[in-house]
Amino acid sequence: MTQAPRIQVERTGAVARVTLNRPPVNVLDIAALQELNAALDSLPAPPEVRFVVFAGAGEKAFSAGVEVGDHTPDRVAGMLGTFHRVFRTLWASDWITVAAVHGHCLGGGMELATACDFVLAARSARFGQPEIKLACFPPVAAVLLPALVGTRRALELILTGRTLTAEQAHALGLVTEVVEDSELETATETLLKTLSELSPAALPLARRAVLRAAGLDFERALEEAEKFYLDVLMKTHDAAEGIQAFLEKRRPVWAGK
Repeated sequence: MTQAPRIQVERTGAVARVTLNRPPVNVLDIAALQELNAALDSLPAPPEVRFVVFAGAGEKAFSAGVEVGDHTPDRVAGMLGTFHRVFRTLWASDWITVAAVHGHCLGGGMELATACDFVLAARSARFGQPEIKLACFPPVAAVLLPALVGTRRALELILTGRTLTAEQAHALGLVTEVVEDSELETATETLLKTLSELSPAALPLARRAVLRAAGLDFERALEEAEKFYLDVLMKTHDAAEGIQAFLEKRRPVWAGK
């Protein structure tokens, strides 16, 4: 029996729709991340493809994040490199990206959503970076959140791992618009129609100007966060314990080292 693709891609004109297809909560394991990178690599640059829309399959989630089992010492470097290649591709591209978010949007799922240019959130959406509960931190969020919501709010979200409602995420500036769940698809189509009527030359240039003006050296910052994660954090007892405890479904026993 042939396994369904973990990542589904559908193109309609200049719009590519990328669906994370591992319901019920669309956890991204290494194989799914490889498929996601391959999907993005297959998409042509503007004007042939101008817009990339990310969504999650099923009713429960956009994505609950990256597979915890892929954070073990023998897999974490490969996982992180594969995952971060997605963001490096998006950052360097001239696509306008949209995340259509419903349900759980956690960990790497939240990182993917908030890396997009537009985040449309159904009222059911719940955002959070819970990595700290495993004695880890989210490298992409550590780079992006200070630029999006300021250092104080970024620290709160990353250091507490608390979950935000769609409305709370909107108030912080993480979400572009909140709509009823039944209206998410319509809202996405309305946004795409608005953008598609604008200049194919000017849109990516305007996007690039805004990103440059934000002053974020994304490539350098991500490389530093990635190195710190692998060379320092992942060598602590607590990071190994947090991941192992999660996999064994028990409470972690922190050593503070």
